[in-house]
Amino acid sequence: MYCLLFFTLTVCAAGFGGSGDQQFVYLAEKDDKPAPTGEGEKTTAGPTLIFSARAENDLYRTYSAAAGLAVPRYETPEEAVRNAPRGAGVLILADRYPAEPTPLGAEVLMTAAAKKLRLYVEYPSFLPGRKVSPPRKTALERVVADTDAFGPGLKKMQILAVHDCHFVETDAADPLLVVAKVAGFDTAVFGLEDTKAYPILFEHPRNDVLVCTTKLSQFITARYAPQASMQAVWKFIFQWLAPGGKVPTLDWTPTVRPAYGCEEKLPSDAARQAILRAIDWHIKARLLLSEQGQEYLEELRAKEILTKKNLLAPLPPARLGVGDGRYGVLEGVASRISYEGAQPVRWWRRNDVNGETALAFALRWKLDGDRRSRAVAANLLDWVYFRSGLFQDDPAKANYGLTFWASDNQALYQDNDIKIILGGIGTSAALNSDRWDEVLVKNILGNFRTTGYLGFRGKRLNNSTLLKRGWRTYWRSDQVLYAPHYEAWTWASYLWLYDKTHYPLLLERTRNALKMMMDAYPDRWNWTNGIQQERGRMLLPLAWLVRVDDRPEHRAWLKRIADDMKRCQVACGAIREELGTLELGSYCPPTSNAGYGDGEAPLIQKNGDPVADLLYTCNFTFLGLHEAYAATGRQQYRRMADRLAEFLLRVQICCRSHPELDGGWFRAFDYRQWDYWGSNADRGWGAWCIEAGWTPGWITAVLALRELDLNLWDMSKHSRAGRHFEKIRREMIGDEPIIPFMISPGQFNKH
Repeated sequence: MYCLLFFTLTVCAAGFGGSGDQQFVYLAEKDDKPAPTGEGEKTTAGPTLIFSARAENDLYRTYSAAAGLAVPRYETPEEAVRNAPRGAGVLILADRYPAEPTPLGAEVLMTAAAKKLRLYVEYPSFLPGRKVSPPRKTALERVVADTDAFGPGLKKMQILAVHDCHFVETDAADPLLVVAKVAGFDTAVFGLEDTKAYPILFEHPRNDVLVCTTKLSQFITARYAPQASMQAVWKFIFQWLAPGGKVPTLDWTPTVRPAYGCEEKLPSDAARQAILRAIDWHIKARLLLSEQGQEYLEELRAKEILTKKNLLAPLPPARLGVGDGRYGVLEGVASRISYEGAQPVRWWRRNDVNGETALAFALRWKLDGDRRSRAVAANLLDWVYFRSGLFQDDPAKANYGLTFWASDNQALYQDNDIKIILGGIGTSAALNSDRWDEVLVKNILGNFRTTGYLGFRGKRLNNSTLLKRGWRTYWRSDQVLYAPHYEAWTWASYLWLYDKTHYPLLLERTRNALKMMMDAYPDRWNWTNGIQQERGRMLLPLAWLVRVDDRPEHRAWLKRIADDMKRCQVACGAIREELGTLELGSYCPPTSNAGYGDGEAPLIQKNGDPVADLLYTCNFTFLGLHEAYAATGRQQYRRMADRLAEFLLRVQICCRSHPELDGGWFRAFDYRQWDYWGSNADRGWGAWCIEAGWTPGWITAVLALRELDLNLWDMSKHSRAGRHFEKIRREMIGDEPIIPFMISPGQFNKH
């Protein structure tokens, strides 16, 4: 005889770097032997479910807790079927998944039929009358409901995330669930007709076996989602196993969950705790490379585990230790989720990520005096500018003052350069250091001298082309790109340097470009993953334009953008994603099932999908609103920032079983389901990625600025970087004519 003891253990999340309380249900077994049920023809008074599963199986533990009683469990299918009462339902779960299919023989099925049992079988090695092929693994495929039989919780064509799905291939006439490569946010919008679909759940023709070709019963460990849809699946399966019987509703606490509920009262120190947890996330994920980590990285490259096409590997082993910033910080956590619930790390060190992370650590030091954070912040900037080889410091070359994207990628994205610049500006101010003043001026002017006379620089420069053509080609160009994602924050750095130097061209070109951008809004704006992020990027330069040139027109531009974003700020404070005119989008939603996962993509399929994007929109908007309020004192911006802050505090990741996730923020959040969800169509930065600098970097920095009652502009107001400007300007630009050829009146607006 055995029984299960249930304990609800309340663990203060702050005890492991978190905030708020978490509840975990532990099932302790006094005796692992099944209750004797006898053999033969014993019948049941009501519906009975028997399990063939390991004791730690997610379904077994959750069902036992919901049933509130000792549920019979056996180690093998043979034992479970032999001991099951006549007419019972038996669940044969995939204990050996994914390495081996569940061993299932004809004798088990014959015994089950004789006893009129109903079987649910996972990942079977054998099915009567069906060929069962060896297991195969999904890549971009997702599970889709191909029936309305699950009820309102899971409608036909609704999508389930069964992460890292391995399945045995077989035929089925009318499958209930299939796995296929499909496009859509939470619904397969193009159906299944033009994509290969494999059965995942179906009823065998003999009518007493419900076949699952994968392992659905590890829904907690493997973090299947959405939770409500998984509940609908299990309700259907239980009712199929025990027709007419009353079955308990499964409920569980996900292993990875938001720190707080949508309407949960936040503790008074929620922001401070979130900052500390976010900084600690870098440590727990071991993203700061140590010297041993640097050596390990080289080993992975030598073994071709890491290549230019594959930057993913498991998180650094604990034996390597955690660095102090001298070897940089890895990019973050990739969106791929394994059947064990783990996610790989992107083993790449980018200029932008290191600069943004430096700022977050610097502000944490300013908040509580943590010496380690101060050292990490300084070392990360030193790594980018002085140790990594990314910063180009040869005055004889046209790329002088620019920063390569990464060690093995010489792309010159202004969108990435500006983030190391802003990170450097803020870190210098927070640490009260002038160590990086000269390189910051060079970095800003390196971008400025490759900006055309209209004030636009374009998406990116090719290093070899720049070296061949020379920087003056770009300085004299009439380049125009109505894409704030690439242009806007660079303009903010020009305005910042103008404030320190009063060099008129910095203001004139930037002001002209901002006017052209606002004249083109919104009908001619190009957008990357959505137009919402383009709006969010415009807030910062418009706020700083007010700082240096306060006019009603400039304030009106800022308010217009903020008003349009306010329209998309929902009750919980999230900013709803929005697509622009599709013809102007660089990375649009897939237009077919075949196009899913082929490139970069939004989290939504259409406007109205209830998703906030914390990689491209909410993070940058947070800084923009903060600086807009500081520049203008307008309460609208403060209220929007306050609401967004509460949302970001609530959705910070809480995870005890995967500490490498705890304290971070995923890219996607579905505020209607209050869960991490979105279209995972983006090939590189999907719904469940954590980009170290872009997301935790800026969210943490702004939360800290709010706690310190500071803003980036005023904090860096007294920077002495300007004292180096004239010498560097003569070296980089000299007496180059401001406008190298005549232009007619109005030509600035011809675009």
